[in-house]
Amino acid sequence: MLGLLFFFSALGVFNGLLLSIYLLFFAKQKTLSKYLLGALVLVLSIRIGKSVLLYFDRDLPKIYLQIGLSACLFIGPFLYFYLKTVLDELTKFPKKWKWILGILLIGILLIGAIRPYPNYPVFWNTVVIHFIYGTWLFAVIATGIELVPIAKKGSQDINSLLPSDKWLLAIYLGNVLIATAFFLSFFGFSMAYYISGPLVFSFFLYVLAFGYFNAGWFEIDTKKPLEKYVNKKIAPSEANKLLEQLDQLMKSTNIYTNPKLKLKEVATALNIPAHQLSQLLNDNLGKSYTTFINEYRIQAACKMLGTNHQLSLEGIGYEVGFRSKSTFFTTFKKVMGLTPSKYQQQKSSADNPA
Repeated sequence: MLGLLFFFSALGVFNGLLLSIYLLFFAKQKTLSKYLLGALVLVLSIRIGKSVLLYFDRDLPKIYLQIGLSACLFIGPFLYFYLKTVLDELTKFPKKWKWILGILLIGILLIGAIRPYPNYPVFWNTVVIHFIYGTWLFAVIATGIELVPIAKKGSQDINSLLPSDKWLLAIYLGNVLIATAFFLSFFGFSMAYYISGPLVFSFFLYVLAFGYFNAGWFEIDTKKPLEKYVNKKIAPSEANKLLEQLDQLMKSTNIYTNPKLKLKEVATALNIPAHQLSQLLNDNLGKSYTTFINEYRIQAACKMLGTNHQLSLEGIGYEVGFRSKSTFFTTFKKVMGLTPSKYQQQKSSADNPA
């Protein structure tokens, strides 16, 4: 029985390392979300690998324990960064995140150099590990808060969830189960919880691999239209005609309210290739696809803010197609030059002068 547990757990770690290497270095589409997912799987694999070896070999060299715990420090941050990147459709790594990772990396390296685990095991097991697990727990809670709108939507109507919504919830749930197993073991519960973490990870990894190779659930449309166009520049008369059709499509169908609306879907509705739509927006409007769609969403939000609606500001953002409150607020301020609440106040003052 122990041999079977070791084999299954070790196989999960090995496959996790392979998948992380693929996502980080060999995947065809290079996106921020893919890099972060690869990093998350990598640190999980290292942490789980240490746990598997320690569970079946109590005489494991202490340096491996230090490596495993150091990797564990980054599980929570990478989980949060990945989910946030997908939800907010980020294409660049925020400077604040770089500072967070830099501080954590420098801190754990300094501690490892000044007080290495082999010489200071008590210090690591009474001080460092509390900080590591505290960081992990804080990130899990913060990530859960970001997913509340999706969870609420699913509780009301499971069929309303997009495939990507289900994927994010699955990623989060898998990490919660792994974290719970290690937390229970850390607080003195049965060591069975310690090995259950690797077992959950192995199962989680197979779900992850299935989601990638069969459904591509975590692929998001974050590429800006910078690809080389296969055709010459669109003639002005044809461009004007297409722009009119595009504007009519946006206004008559409100297609932009779909939070996962892809460039290809809009192009299909216009009966033109995706690269031609990208070229049209770039050459004639000087806008990326994301900017173009978001401007329609902001226009719709402004109309709602000027009426007697029953929605909160956050609710308006979801109603017009944004996937998170932060993205809505940031985009609104970028387009309108002020926040939604400030716009609403000015609109109210203009409509109801003293």
